[in-house]
Amino acid sequence: MRLVVKIGTSTLAHKTGRVNIRRLERFGKVLSDIKNSGVELVLITSGAVGVGRGKLMMREKPTDLITKQAAAAVGQCELMHIYDKVFSKFGHKTAQILITVDDVDENAHKNNFVSTLNRLLELNVIPIVNENNAIGTHEILIGDNDTIAAIVAGEVKADLLVLLTDVDGLYDSNPNINPNAKKIDIVERVGPEHYALVNGTSSQGTGGMETKLDASKIAGDKGCDVIIANGTDPKVLYDIIDGKNVGTRFLARK
Repeated sequence: MRLVVKIGTSTLAHKTGRVNIRRLERFGKVLSDIKNSGVELVLITSGAVGVGRGKLMMREKPTDLITKQAAAAVGQCELMHIYDKVFSKFGHKTAQILITVDDVDENAHKNNFVSTLNRLLELNVIPIVNENNAIGTHEILIGDNDTIAAIVAGEVKADLLVLLTDVDGLYDSNPNINPNAKKIDIVERVGPEHYALVNGTSSQGTGGMETKLDASKIAGDKGCDVIIANGTDPKVLYDIIDGKNVGTRFLARK
């Protein structure tokens, strides 16, 4: 099985922007155990700007591009240091891949980074992919790595893409407003009616449910199922691997 997991900023960091170290260490343990079972794993991580903001002691989110890029440069170092330390503890090697929108739009660039990803998987390495926010200028267009995650999942022919966020999945109405809102377990094909259901964004990242619907369409068109689930408890990944009813599953188009 080939699995792509995307961890969003709201899952990765405290509200201060600093890394939620306890949760990240639990993710490392669960993901390492899943990899030990024979699953090939690619990790898509957000959070460089948020983590950099926390390390730089910024009280507010940066709004101008240059400050965002500076925060991303600081935060990416912190993120990879922690990821490498956590996975090394369980005997796994990691590799950092930073990409911009050009790397997923231009065929030559895409072929190069996909070839690198596949080779890393052959070498039993966990590739950790993030947008290169320190130099990229298309952050809003990419959508907090949801689109990148979908493209990566499609290009490496993943069996499943898991988008972890701070909500349990897609609901039939806004659960923050309607206490009787019900989670939708299965979506066969994303349509306008699903976009009409989403409201607002996640608490910290630039992406929200709308970008996750976009990602589900992209990955689904490439033959990859997508699950949107709450990443508050990393053990949710065990339930997903075991085929339990977790989050919302978007079926690939056959």
